[in-house]
Amino acid sequence: MDYDFAHLDFSDDSDDAVARRKGWVEAVLRGFRDGRPDDEMVERWVRHYRTDDVNVTGAWLPEGEFGAGPMPVATYASLDKTLNAGRELLPLRMITDVTTSASHRRQGLLRRLIEDDLADAVAAGVPMAALTASEATIYGRWGFGPATFRTGVEVDTTPGFAMRSFTDPGRVELIEPADAWPHVKAVFDTFHARQRGSVEWPAPYEDIHTGAYDFSEGGPDKKLRAAVHLDEARQVDGFVVFKHGEENSTKVAEMVALTADAQLGLWSFLAHMDRIKKVTFNLAHPEDPLAWALTDLNRVKTTEVEEFLWLRLLDVPRCLAARPWADDGTVVLEVHDPQGHASGRFEVTTTDGVATVTAAEADRPSDVQVTAETLGSLYLSAVPVQHLRRAGRIAGDDEGVRRFAAMADLSEPAYSLTGF
Repeated sequence: MDYDFAHLDFSDDSDDAVARRKGWVEAVLRGFRDGRPDDEMVERWVRHYRTDDVNVTGAWLPEGEFGAGPMPVATYASLDKTLNAGRELLPLRMITDVTTSASHRRQGLLRRLIEDDLADAVAAGVPMAALTASEATIYGRWGFGPATFRTGVEVDTTPGFAMRSFTDPGRVELIEPADAWPHVKAVFDTFHARQRGSVEWPAPYEDIHTGAYDFSEGGPDKKLRAAVHLDEARQVDGFVVFKHGEENSTKVAEMVALTADAQLGLWSFLAHMDRIKKVTFNLAHPEDPLAWALTDLNRVKTTEVEEFLWLRLLDVPRCLAARPWADDGTVVLEVHDPQGHASGRFEVTTTDGVATVTAAEADRPSDVQVTAETLGSLYLSAVPVQHLRRAGRIAGDDEGVRRFAAMADLSEPAYSLTGF
């Protein structure tokens, strides 16, 4: 079947464009097994996409075909923000709202949409692409590798919860989510500038974290609560956004702290609310100090660890120069990429944490060989080089891989909070 691939202009308010973009939103929600949108949801979706200048595409059945209409059979969207690569905020192509109708699977629709978009990113000089995947087996074929992991924790806050010696020099204040938003955004922006692995927030986060709109339920989020942490000088240095649940539980939607005192202060606040027996958070920092600050570290249990941010390098020299390195050295890195964007043999020389990356000389053999997918997982050092080698994901002689591991493996973990 010949499909009609097209871009949607979300700034076009003609009748046909309005019908098509509503159909596009309906198709996205159908693909993720959510309910049909009302007019307010579509209006907010359009506003957010306009704010972020989102590139919206899809595939439609041709006119006259049974089932043809404003709703597409495949959807795809992307926008450009930034990734904190460690040495700089790297331009990032963020891919979202990818769906294919159950009746049009395995027709090459996603392949056409994603490969066109990656080629567009390369042409625009965007060096990295990213997504957060709902299925872990789809995107490796296009060079995406899991680069950060989402850690879920459950904290037992029943009587006996106590810190060893922590005394908060600041304090926590409950305020309405809408009033908290300027502080929430300011703290996140500072965090994003500091935290390797962080991805810039897209526009919907304001609606989500102010409770103005709940995209899962439709309408205002009346259960959302917010609190901010103030340091000793009464400056906001952390926040938590949360909801109370059943059986005396609290679910953290987002928590960001700029200091260890702010992190522990927010946890102490959550734990000491009346009648709360359990606090959960599914995006906990991998080095959150809470467990080791408690008199009983068994009160913090890890409930899940799943891949979260997936990365795909498009400009290898640009990306490798944007991240920090642990040791001085030189390797020739060979990258195999079915789409060709990252293919090549690169001489990587690191000095004082900074990489210089050039094309390797033709007669210089490679020390290390990886696929584009594996390079995506290596980029933020979420998994050690030797671990991937033992898994059969990295090839090369022992000395070359050892040298690459010393250069590439970083001690401080990357961390991302941004889903999209």
